[in-house]
Amino acid sequence: MNVDKLLIDLEKKHPGELEYIQAVREVLESIEEVYNQNPQFESAGIIERLIEPDRVLIFKVPWVDDQGQAHVNIGYRVQFNNAIGPYKGGMRFHPSVTLSILKFLGFDQIFKNSLTTLPMGGAKGGSDFNPKGKSNAEIMRFCQSFMLEIWKLIGADVDIPAGDIGVGGKEIGYMFGMYKKLTNEHNGVMTGKGRNWGGSLIRPEATGYGTVFFAQEMLKTRGESLMGKIVTVSGFGNVAWGAIKKATELGARVVTISGPDGYIYDPDGITGEKIDYLLELRASNQDIAKPYSFEFPDSQFHEGKRPWEVKCDIALPCATQNELNEGDARMLVANGCKCVAEGANMPSTPEALEVFLDNRMLYGPGKAANAGGVATSGLEQTQNAMKLSWTAEEVEAKLHLIMVNIHEACVKYGTEPDGYVNYMKGANIAGFMKVANAMLDQGVI
Repeated sequence: MNVDKLLIDLEKKHPGELEYIQAVREVLESIEEVYNQNPQFESAGIIERLIEPDRVLIFKVPWVDDQGQAHVNIGYRVQFNNAIGPYKGGMRFHPSVTLSILKFLGFDQIFKNSLTTLPMGGAKGGSDFNPKGKSNAEIMRFCQSFMLEIWKLIGADVDIPAGDIGVGGKEIGYMFGMYKKLTNEHNGVMTGKGRNWGGSLIRPEATGYGTVFFAQEMLKTRGESLMGKIVTVSGFGNVAWGAIKKATELGARVVTISGPDGYIYDPDGITGEKIDYLLELRASNQDIAKPYSFEFPDSQFHEGKRPWEVKCDIALPCATQNELNEGDARMLVANGCKCVAEGANMPSTPEALEVFLDNRMLYGPGKAANAGGVATSGLEQTQNAMKLSWTAEEVEAKLHLIMVNIHEACVKYGTEPDGYVNYMKGANIAGFMKVANAMLDQGVI
């Protein structure tokens, strides 16, 4: 495999899709050695077939606001690979959504889903629609219009969408309601559903829980735990919320959150009523950092900045892609940070990754560290198929075991001769090998 040539050819086919090319580069550079040791992969064109999605649906989504004005957004569904199971991946509603971002997310989802050991392929979708500031009626009309275009492409054994940024239980409910009306079926076609109609306990906080469980396993390799550690978290959505809750339960002190307006530093820790207040702010669609500082005056608001300048033991980037750059990484190292576990998808730039790896830090890439969300979605699918509901304790125990197993797979494939575990390499190889062998078994299709 000639990585440089593959990437040059890919850039010619898909010019300007920077996030997608970045994600492909990271994986190809990690798996190059093991790929070249398996000539059967080359003869079957595994890489050439893997880096291109099976199909991409792009469509307009017309909707009408509460004043009767018509609007049009762009919708997408990227079905990337279903070698090990039905397509599975979230829907993102945010103004930043582009085809490049969804292709990067869908490509990463292949390996993340493979790592969970559950039978799920990789996909992603969404729209540049912004739910922020919209009424429930406007969001409902948009979701119904969106579902009118994709319902023929999805199904409980075909493609199972879920939530992501801008898509929570409310949006899933509106989309599922339209799907049910169009198909006259009530099945497990979507995950992140409401508890009243097939949703799983702890699904909203599962990604954050899984990220903390993964960090805990990394720390164990150096004889440490979360007890007494100072943790910085970015973001304020479900992932950040779950990470704050679980890290606090395990004895850590979380001292930051962030939003588009800046970040909050709370030296006393974000616990109890403070977490409840975050949920209130998020439900009201407000920027979260500045109001928090008014409510809790012992905290400090840093406008327009990111939390990586704060001294910490563990950093959990839980916001969005490329939010942590080389300068941020060097600041974390200088301030004594020991561990970075990604709760978001590809939140660290390639330059930041080099800093982490060069300094032999414990670094958990998103496709491993944030796999808890899709793992719990898979558990929701299982509950739907079996027509039963597990307790929160049962779901969390299964999630914890999955994250432990993902960590073990990363250690197996990522341990270098000097004993350092390159979790990025380990996650990419472990995820790739399962998918590649499945593709071999199924022929060239």
